[in-house]
Amino acid sequence: MTEKAKSKSAKPKSAKLKSSGLENQRAQTPENSETANSVKAAAVADYLRRNPDFLIENPDLMDVLSPPSRSAGTVVDMQHFMLHRLRDENARLREGYDQLIHAARSNQSTLTRVHGAALTVLGARSFEGLIQAVTTDLAVLLDLDAVTLCVEAGDVPVPKAYSAGVRSLPAGTINATLGPDQDVLLGSEMEKGDRRLFGAAAGLIRSQALVRLDISTQAPTGLLVLGSRREDEFSQGQGTELLGFLARALEITIRQWLSLPG
Repeated sequence: MTEKAKSKSAKPKSAKLKSSGLENQRAQTPENSETANSVKAAAVADYLRRNPDFLIENPDLMDVLSPPSRSAGTVVDMQHFMLHRLRDENARLREGYDQLIHAARSNQSTLTRVHGAALTVLGARSFEGLIQAVTTDLAVLLDLDAVTLCVEAGDVPVPKAYSAGVRSLPAGTINATLGPDQDVLLGSEMEKGDRRLFGAAAGLIRSQALVRLDISTQAPTGLLVLGSRREDEFSQGQGTELLGFLARALEITIRQWLSLPG
C-alpha cells in the first residue's frame, strides 16, 4: 500500500477520535446535565403514575415535599388543603407515638421500683425493721418525699419506737377520706398535704396516693400514705394495680409479724 493510501485510511480513525472527544465535551455541558435531570424527573413522575398509593404508603415524605397551590378565581384547591391536613395528622400521630413510648418506659421504671419496695417489705427481719423499711426505705426506693403508716387506733397512743412514721387516726377517718367502697385515692396539684397523714412533711406534699390496708379482722383499718413534692407524681386516671400489690404485700407481712388471722 502506498503512503498516499495509508494517509487516506488513517483519516477516518482520527476523525472518529475527534468526534468522540466532542461527544464527551458535549456530555459535560450544562444543557446535557439539565437534560439528564429532566430524564430523571420524568422517570420519577412515571413511577408515581404507576404507583398512585406511594405517598399514602410513605406519608413522611409529605413533610419534605412542597405541593403546588392551584386555584381558579375564588375556587379553593382542596387537594392542597388535604395535603396540609395530612401533614398535620402525621405530625400528631408521631407526637402520640412518642408519648406512648415515654409512658411505656415510665411504667416499666415504676414497675421495677414497686417490685423492689415489695421485696424490701417482705425481707424485713423484725416488726420494728418492717416499720423502718416502710417509713424510711420506701421513700428512697419509690423516689418520694414522704411515706407514713396510719392506723385508726383512736385514743391509743402510738408506741414511741414507731412514732416517727406511724400516725394514729380517729375511727372512721379512713372511710371519710377514701370513701367507704374505695381502696385507693390519688391526688395531684395540691397546695399541701394533710397534716394528720403526713405530719411535719405536709407542707412539702403536692401529690399523694392513699391506699387502704385491711390487715386483719382483729386489727384496726390502716392506711399507706405516699406523698411527693411533684404535682404530677400521682393523679386521677393513673393505674393503681401496683399500689394495690404493694399494699397486699404489706398487709401479709404485718399480719405474719403480729400473728393475726386473715
